[in-house]
Amino acid sequence: MFKEYATLLPHLKQYRFRYIAGILCLIAVDASQVLIPRYMKTAIDTIVSGSFQLREIVQPLLIMIALAVLISVGRFFWRYFINVASRRIEAEMRDRLFAHILNMSGGFFRTNTTGDLMARATNDISTIRQATGMGFVALVDGVFMTAMILVAMFANNARVAAWIILPLPLITALILLFGRIVGKLFKKIQDIYGRLSNIAQESISGIRVVKSFVKEDYFFGRFAQANSEYKNAIMDLVKTSGFFFPFITFLAGLSTVLLVLFGGNASIRNKMTPGSIIAMLSYLEMLVWPMMSAGFTVNIVQRGAASLKRINEILNTKPEIPESKNLVNGEPLGDIEIRSLSYAYPGSSRMALENVSVHIPHASMLGILGKVGSGKSTLLKMLPRMLDPGEGHIFIGGTDICSFKLDTLRAAFGMVPQESFLFSDSIRANILFAAPGLDSARFEEITRIAGLDRDVSLFPHGWDTIVGERGITLSGGQKQRIALARALAANPSILLLDDALSAVDGETEERILSALLEERAGKTTLVVSHRISTLRNADQIIVLDGGRITQKGTHEELLEDSEGFYAKIAALQQLEQESCASCGDAGSGEALGEEAAGG
Repeated sequence: MFKEYATLLPHLKQYRFRYIAGILCLIAVDASQVLIPRYMKTAIDTIVSGSFQLREIVQPLLIMIALAVLISVGRFFWRYFINVASRRIEAEMRDRLFAHILNMSGGFFRTNTTGDLMARATNDISTIRQATGMGFVALVDGVFMTAMILVAMFANNARVAAWIILPLPLITALILLFGRIVGKLFKKIQDIYGRLSNIAQESISGIRVVKSFVKEDYFFGRFAQANSEYKNAIMDLVKTSGFFFPFITFLAGLSTVLLVLFGGNASIRNKMTPGSIIAMLSYLEMLVWPMMSAGFTVNIVQRGAASLKRINEILNTKPEIPESKNLVNGEPLGDIEIRSLSYAYPGSSRMALENVSVHIPHASMLGILGKVGSGKSTLLKMLPRMLDPGEGHIFIGGTDICSFKLDTLRAAFGMVPQESFLFSDSIRANILFAAPGLDSARFEEITRIAGLDRDVSLFPHGWDTIVGERGITLSGGQKQRIALARALAANPSILLLDDALSAVDGETEERILSALLEERAGKTTLVVSHRISTLRNADQIIVLDGGRITQKGTHEELLEDSEGFYAKIAALQQLEQESCASCGDAGSGEALGEEAAGG
């Protein structure tokens, strides 16, 4: 269990002086509490004697008041030192976890759901804070308080003390058993909570799909079932705790019965004064807290260990795409050379790319056509190392891309995927995501290139309109164009368009492509599309099928091969355009060609 806490050692070392100060304050509080019954005994025995002066009990009363003040001050300071440290550790652990998640590769997110990661970053981290705060306090307090009380009890009357502590070994055994049960139950609770969070996250982020298929009842059923399992798991823990703590109190009550029996007998034989019995009773009442704190400590330490195990599972996962040990200076610039590139996704026996080789001159445009699953998106992801091609396969300006620092390499690319992701912020903020200091003239230029200048009047608050989560308030075409403007704002040297205009109508596409051709001076551009109209202006076009390049050439050269895939798609799209023009349905686009390209 405690091996999981090794992760916290750097943080505990950083705040060691706070913990030491907190422990000293805690020990001072415990010592003061143990001293009070001693002076209570003196005062009671003085009163029982029958002949005493008021001043004889004033001194012990004043000392007890001073001790009470010391206890109050000490409790404030141990809370200040230890709780502040645990809160800071919580914040640092959360930062550490989030930074690690941001550095992970794409494969990590295919195996770890968003909801579960959110649960680990919130619920589990909070549990760790409790373990480093009140859990630590309960552990230290229980050890020192128990030791001090036992010493005081045996100093008061060793024989009676020996009898009344007989239930303690049974309590210790129960505490150890309880800790093992709690650890398993809490791990189960946290796992179910992660699944519950994931269902909620998926349902809300995909609410459009849920509503369009009238699946509200289905997702509610999934959530209700997970919620019920979460409740039942918590209730199992509550039942266990509900039995354990009262039973500990019952065993502590047996000690009181033993005190009355053996202490009363000693008092009758004048071997124990009434004050000593009252003091012993006070010690017993004080001993209940260390017993209870032992159970609390085991509970919270087990919870913390279970949460730390879940956190360590993430922290111990290494990125699939590591930094090279032989980094070069400079930025990726120049011709792109892809040599004998092959790739298969982890767990798949099918090659996504197989022996792909192509030379892309600097500042040229490469068009890519292929059926669904032919490897188009995979190829684009290889260039900025979103997927790792391995050394010796992709070069920019003659330098292996694995030799560039990841941040430097990826900063050279502007990628616009087909499924555009927008943040729940204003349109302006989404466009300026990678270039917050962009001047207004350039902002107007890139929005014109992306074809957004006509849409701004449709937005309720212009560029400051909030788009909602994932851009839920916008159409597919608007989201794609905002994503394109965002990529252009970063002014990348290499632009990757992965079917980035698929949701845009033909007329708007023509305007955007014309503007892009003017804009891309000095930029290398790779365009994936099912539309021949998008690819025809490319300097070079490749056709992928089953991960292999089956055709390569310019638009005119590929049209000459009438039996080739490119020429067939071009003919189909031309036929549909003529058909749509004759029936007046000019808005249908190249659906027939896209369907054929999709296989």
